[in-house]
Amino acid sequence: MNDTREVEVEVVVVGAGQAGLSSAYHLRRAGLAPDEDFVVLDHSPGPGGAWQFRWPSLTYGKVHGMHALPGMELTGADPARPSSEVVSAYFDAYERAFDLRVRRRVDVRAVREGTGGRLLVETSAGTWSTRALINATGTWDRPFWPHYPGQDTFRGRQLHTAQYPGPEAFTGLRVVVVGGGASGTQHLLELAPYAAATTWVTRRPPVFREGPFDEDAGRSAVALVEERVRQGLPPRSVVSVTGLPLNDAVRQGLENGVLDRLPLFDRITPDGVEWDDGRRVDADVILWATGFRAAVDHLAPLRLREPGGGIRVEGTRVVADPRIHLVGYGPSASTIGANRAGRAAVRDIRRLLAETAPAGVTDEDSPAGAMNDAAPADATPDAVPAEYAA
Repeated sequence: MNDTREVEVEVVVVGAGQAGLSSAYHLRRAGLAPDEDFVVLDHSPGPGGAWQFRWPSLTYGKVHGMHALPGMELTGADPARPSSEVVSAYFDAYERAFDLRVRRRVDVRAVREGTGGRLLVETSAGTWSTRALINATGTWDRPFWPHYPGQDTFRGRQLHTAQYPGPEAFTGLRVVVVGGGASGTQHLLELAPYAAATTWVTRRPPVFREGPFDEDAGRSAVALVEERVRQGLPPRSVVSVTGLPLNDAVRQGLENGVLDRLPLFDRITPDGVEWDDGRRVDADVILWATGFRAAVDHLAPLRLREPGGGIRVEGTRVVADPRIHLVGYGPSASTIGANRAGRAAVRDIRRLLAETAPAGVTDEDSPAGAMNDAAPADATPDAVPAEYAA
């Protein structure tokens, strides 16, 4: 689709990572047909969501908490294979098994108010007019780069986790890793054997979590993140409230000094970083493991942001506009959270479509009226490769 016509659908799903595919699956289960009643738009070159861009050394065996998509387990994957390959193959099989018909590469440029209570989704492939929108764009496309005095003078290389190429690229180099999250510790532990020297700096002292992370602890952590988005504040990651798991690799890193943390520097110099107390560290590379922000700039024309800087959300529904659901945002920004959120969003959209059906259209005639909890007959995983089938 490369013309200027508006194509009408009931629901547009933006993004085909875990959250988007979960949402599309539940739309299919609810009786909506892909390309007729709903469309899934994705700007990535292929299946896999953000996983397809992960560094090669992040093998599937190193991934913690990868939860299967609804309706089809991921089994038999080689733990030594790059997670980017494993998950991309799994997502590809999933899209084909449930006939989700994801459209690529489509860049969503803006979502605006349309006519008749509809939203207009403007993209590189044309415009869709929709009654509801599921935004599942995640965070990978918005890496957060802090700014410090002297940053532009640094003669070495600066890169973000989103650009991390693997540990071999740092052989013989002096590396400063900035960030106290899981990515920062993983990068340090992985590249330290290759680098000439490593330095770890964080804004706050890292908190390491001992013992099992049980269901109650998980619910408590998600509740803290959920409260922020309910107040219209920018979401924090679930990891930011759970702490870092104290596993064997982390214990070893603490013992051998790789995870010997320093407070954030005060300035960047041409040759490294400096603190006001006179301390300095020479560096060839600054690796910013400073996280990501929600990729929701295309929603700006709708003015959804609250004074606190975030979008106020109840469950997955945007409080300021019940036609819009944010899946994979805030408390649902995890693989299992995205699955549950996709189902919840579709349940709400079902009610919305039923309540706003055009005059003269009966429940029986509308897609909303056809919604049920049974999977459509043609949405079965028979075509899934054996290594990804349940």
